[in-house]
Amino acid sequence: MRLKAAVVDLDGTMVDTADDFTVGINGMLAEIGAAPPATREEVVGYVGKGSEHLIRSVLAARFPTEETQARFETALAAYQAHYAKINGTHTRLYPDVERGLAALRDAGLQLACVTNKPRRFAVELLEQYGLARYFPVVFGGDSLPRKKPDPEPMLAACAAMGVAPHETVAIGDSENDALAGRAAGMATLTVPYGYNHGMAVQAIKSDGIVPTLLAAATFIAKHHASLEATSATSPSPTT
Repeated sequence: MRLKAAVVDLDGTMVDTADDFTVGINGMLAEIGAAPPATREEVVGYVGKGSEHLIRSVLAARFPTEETQARFETALAAYQAHYAKINGTHTRLYPDVERGLAALRDAGLQLACVTNKPRRFAVELLEQYGLARYFPVVFGGDSLPRKKPDPEPMLAACAAMGVAPHETVAIGDSENDALAGRAAGMATLTVPYGYNHGMAVQAIKSDGIVPTLLAAATFIAKHHASLEATSATSPSPTT
């Protein structure tokens, strides 16, 4: 079937935000008097399931379970305050992201960004990198009751764009993106350069691995061209 829309992840798919996360986490740890500081490698292993999961994981690596629970609300508030000050400061755009988004749009696809990052931080990043114009629809981890890997935000994005899930492809870097897309009834594509909770991208069950968003757009354009060629050469129905 011809695809009409793409739902694209943000962290690890369009932008490398791991250093921002690390700086925000270490600001939080210093504020609550916890040690040792987090490394980028540690943080990358926790990224992808929302801020709450990130903070709980960092605390659990430093405190017993009961103390982790007791410190959670204070730590989350401290982290969000630190992150708000540096959002985008230590990030970088992955190669061919804007060219890929432009190519997806040129292929006739509507675009939505669905991320587990709080929406206000996601919108700030998209604006900072000049990508907001590609995404009239943006859902964050706090936009709906459930986050990826639940399909709810993917289905909400489809509804906002007025397309059916089976007419949509989910593009992301982690198992959460593929799980959410598949559960929603979408096609799924995975990029290999993101985080994926420290696991190899080959372990993700998706419809394919594409090296960049531009490669994803090229793949989809070829798929559409193949459909058109097949339609043009199919015999006309007899009367």
